[in-house]
Amino acid sequence: MNNGIRTAGLMALLMVVFVLIGNALGGQSGMIIALGFALLMNFGSYWFSDRIVLRMYKATEVSRGDAPELYDMVDRLRQVAGLPMPRVYVIPSDQPNAFATGRNPEHAAVAVTNGIVRTLDRDQLEGVIAHELAHVKNRDILTSSIAAAIATGITVVARFGFFFGGNRDRGGALGSILLLILAPIAAMLIQMAISRTREFSADRVGAEICGKPAALAGALEQLENTARRIPMQSSSPGTAHMFIVNPFSGQMANIARLFSTHPPTSERIERLMAMERSR
Repeated sequence: MNNGIRTAGLMALLMVVFVLIGNALGGQSGMIIALGFALLMNFGSYWFSDRIVLRMYKATEVSRGDAPELYDMVDRLRQVAGLPMPRVYVIPSDQPNAFATGRNPEHAAVAVTNGIVRTLDRDQLEGVIAHELAHVKNRDILTSSIAAAIATGITVVARFGFFFGGNRDRGGALGSILLLILAPIAAMLIQMAISRTREFSADRVGAEICGKPAALAGALEQLENTARRIPMQSSSPGTAHMFIVNPFSGQMANIARLFSTHPPTSERIERLMAMERSR
């Protein structure tokens, strides 16, 4: 499906979900308020979702003077990919991870954690950067960023309904509890619908950009293992799908794994190693 059509469908889904939640919590007046909130959120998520996510992770933009090796690595790889230079950000987290965001290649950003710079060797880090640039090249980043904003918004509205009550004639407290439980699951399902196959494509295109499928495979293995041991502080479940590996790998209960936003890392590694063998 075309990413533009998918994004429009996602924004329409946001409006439907919010109207249903508004109806459950406040009847017709709740629906009107929820519709207005959904329209505002659609506007904000299109234009500002990248800034929202970067601010959520306390990411700091860096220049060539601040981080010359990282900046030059992104610059060289984006030239190979035929992309404009994205903004480069560093996230103050010990967990090694990375994501790309923005509404199009001309307004893109690549963010990496302090942990990933310390953990991976140069070839592996190039593989990760190339993977994120592949998301930019594939124009996945707008859909991904909007999904993050939608998932976070649904969760916030559900929690608002839980703490501030609902329409008592409609089962108020019980409905609010159900919304608190079901809304995050709905958000996860939205993420699954747009994320899992995209990772395989970004792995393939990223390996072509950096020319080192095995290095990207090695990076994925290290990142997956480390994410299980080092939690991502200040992270939000609504943004998990944006990262190269799930930042909640070590924090998910078995039932939560059913709603994983990423395909199995072992399968991603297997595909990359098959690319390596065919070179």
